[in-house]
Amino acid sequence: MKTTLPMSYSKSIQTRLVLPPDTNHHQSIFGGKVLAYIDEIAAIAAMKHSQGEVVTASFDSVDFVSPAYAGDMIELEAVVSGTGRTSMEVYVRVVSRNVKTGAKKLTTESFVTMVAIDENGNPKEVPGVEPETDFERHLFETGPIRQEHRKQKRVLSKNRRA
Repeated sequence: MKTTLPMSYSKSIQTRLVLPPDTNHHQSIFGGKVLAYIDEIAAIAAMKHSQGEVVTASFDSVDFVSPAYAGDMIELEAVVSGTGRTSMEVYVRVVSRNVKTGAKKLTTESFVTMVAIDENGNPKEVPGVEPETDFERHLFETGPIRQEHRKQKRVLSKNRRA
């Protein structure tokens, strides 16, 4: 029987300051910078869960909800929300905080798929996940719908290449 770990085992949090070089002409953070941060924290959560190295397989969805501006803090939180045999779906939430007012707002939500690899770069099996909170249960229970969507996208992509 496949072992499971609680979702909290993979939970990872980072706080970053949005600096002027990270921003565009609107003084809001570049989307590409946010994507790099998301990729990094998703990898950290997946490495914790798989207890080894991982590679990014796909960014399944990225929703930029609201901007973060120079001087804001952004808080990234990631958790492994579902697993396959060797893959892990990682949910990442980014919240910005105005340091002067303390106001917080959701800026970005994303799902990233990571694959665990062994020392030779081959995919390796990962433990399952066990949700503990209502929100984690929601992520876990809606995972099969997202997984089916990913499979359909791969089929369409292969058909376009042919």
